[in-house]
Amino acid sequence: MTQKTGTSSDLGWLLDDLVHRLPHARNAVVLSADGLLMASSEGMTQDDGEHLAAVAAGIQSLAKGAGVRFGGGPVRQTIVEMASAFMLVTVAGKGACLAVLAEEDADVGLIAYEMAMLVTAMGHHLTSPARSESAGEGRPA
Repeated sequence: MTQKTGTSSDLGWLLDDLVHRLPHARNAVVLSADGLLMASSEGMTQDDGEHLAAVAAGIQSLAKGAGVRFGGGPVRQTIVEMASAFMLVTVAGKGACLAVLAEEDADVGLIAYEMAMLVTAMGHHLTSPARSESAGEGRPA
């Protein structure tokens, strides 16, 4: 049994729709820019969703650093090609990202397009709320 996570309005249905509409898409997550899982598509366990969120945030952060360092500007999307899968990560509202895992024979252009359309249409729902300064108190730096 999988467990979904979400904000006050569950985004799981939105991710389920995206994954089901795209041939060869496996899973999708919405994550905060600091790597916290906000929502996941059905079929993804809590542990896998949290791991994908952390990985996607790290990759997006590295790409952002390269954009700043080398004058490329803001990062729009990061694509990782693996031997038998793709991972696409895109900015999805203030402080949030959308990540999709797809099989090796997926149409990456179509997935990137559909991700962009989803973010354009629903970006205001994909925003990560700002964390208060007091939330971090008591934790080691």
